[in-house]
This record gives sequence, structure tokens and C-alpha cells, in this order.
Amino acid sequence: MTAAPIAALRRPWWWEHRGGLSGALLLALLLVLAVGAPWLDLPNPVRADLPSRMAAPTWSGLQPGAHPLGTDQLGRDILSRILHGSRITLSIAFAAMLLSGVLGTAVGLLAGYLRGPWDRFFMRLADIQLALPLMLMALLVVAALGPSIQNLVIVLALTGWTRYARIVRGQTLLLRERDFVQSAHAIGASDLRIMLRHILPNVLTPILVVATLELARIIVMDAALSFLGLGIQPPTPSWGRMLAEGRVYLASAWWIVTFPGLAILLTVLAINLLGDWLRDYFDPRL
Repeated sequence: MTAAPIAALRRPWWWEHRGGLSGALLLALLLVLAVGAPWLDLPNPVRADLPSRMAAPTWSGLQPGAHPLGTDQLGRDILSRILHGSRITLSIAFAAMLLSGVLGTAVGLLAGYLRGPWDRFFMRLADIQLALPLMLMALLVVAALGPSIQNLVIVLALTGWTRYARIVRGQTLLLRERDFVQSAHAIGASDLRIMLRHILPNVLTPILVVATLELARIIVMDAALSFLGLGIQPPTPSWGRMLAEGRVYLASAWWIVTFPGLAILLTVLAINLLGDWLRDYFDPRL
């Protein structure tokens, strides 16, 4: 067989990365809709309209007052509440991911580079937290501090730092013995400079992969806490709260819980596809 037919049988480059590209495109679309939600011609997400309560979905979107995804038990537009709720959910998720990533990376660098008592202290602390059910710990902390967006970000961040810490610690233990780190130490570089300039850039790849997967976990936990009434409080729209309010009407108005559930499903699926692709792309064994 000649080279031309073989080349013709090759699949396009995007086919090999179709999962990651699909996840990236879906996540980008969600981010665009979330950012642009206030500028879209949508009904007020918190204003009740009792004459329109539990209206079925209609796809005649060009008509004034149409509700493409229906309305809930108070007549509020489901599509508007999903898009406005995505702003809150994604803001909390990204803030908690950033906070837990910074905390876990700092702990992992210190434990892996300094070793000794610092390593034993931080790793035993991580082991204790990993031994506790994360949802139970989050419920206890939120119940003690009170439900608010700030407390929710803190709780979600504190339940995820251990993953970053253990991975960064393992990578740091390997890198601190490499020649370029030993050379920097020999010429008098400080420990802080070695950690920030020589070790941290080499552990950013696993941090990026973990952060992507952690984002999906945070979104699910945020929805679960809001479902239980310990997350985002009404009247602010929240995906988990929409599920909690609509579960009573599942038999008569299925759309109240179906579309928020699909929003959570598609968002988590997109993030997981992107995270799996990043893991495979940066894995040197592949």
C-alpha cells in the first residue's frame, strides 16, 4: 500500500481528542451563557408569576412571555433560573478550587521539601481528613458557621486541599533530589527560591489536572449542600435548591427538576472529559 492511501485513511487530528474538545467546547458555552445571562432577554429569575406557575415547556421562543423550559411552582422561568444559577455555582466552584489549590500546593511543597516534622504533621493531618466522610464534614462545618456563600467557599476548599497536597508532596520528594535542584542549593539559593523557581513550575501539570477534576467534585458538593438547605439560600437561584424545591412536583411537573439536573450532569460531564484529556495529554507514558 502506498503512502497516499495510508495518509487518506488517517483520521483528522481532532478525532483523537474528541472527548477533551467536546468537554472544552461545552464548558466554554456554559461559561459564555453564565457571564452573559444578565444581558439576555430573560425573565427575572426571582420574581414570582403565579398565573404562569408550572407552565409546561414551550419551544415557541419568539412569542413574548414564552418559557422554553417551563416555569416552577411560583411561576419563575426555569431557563432564567438555570443560567443565573450557573453564575453563582461556577463562581463558588472556581473560588473554592483556587483556594484549595493554593493551600494544598503550599502544604505539599513544604512537606515534600522540608520533610522531617513538617512532613509528618501535614501528612497526618491529611490522613485524618481523608478518613472522615467529606460530605459529613462539610455538613457539620456549614451547620456550625451558618449557610452563606463565603462559608460555602471555605468549606468546599477545606475538603479538597488534601488531594493537591499529597500529589505535590510526592512530586517534590522526587524533584528535590534532581541535579538542577542540588545545583541551585549549592550556589546558595534560598529554600523559598528553590521551591518557587525550580520545583513549583515542574509540578504545575499534575496540579492543573487535579484542579480540573476537583472542579467537578466541588460543583456536585455545592449542589448537594444547596439541596439540603445548607448552601445558597433563596431567593438566589441555585441548581441544588431548584432540585430540592421541585422534587415534590416531580409527578405533575417533571421539568422543574429535570432541566436543573441536566445542567449539573452536562457541566460535570464536560469538566470530567476535559480533565481526562488533560491527564492523558500530559502523561509521559502515553
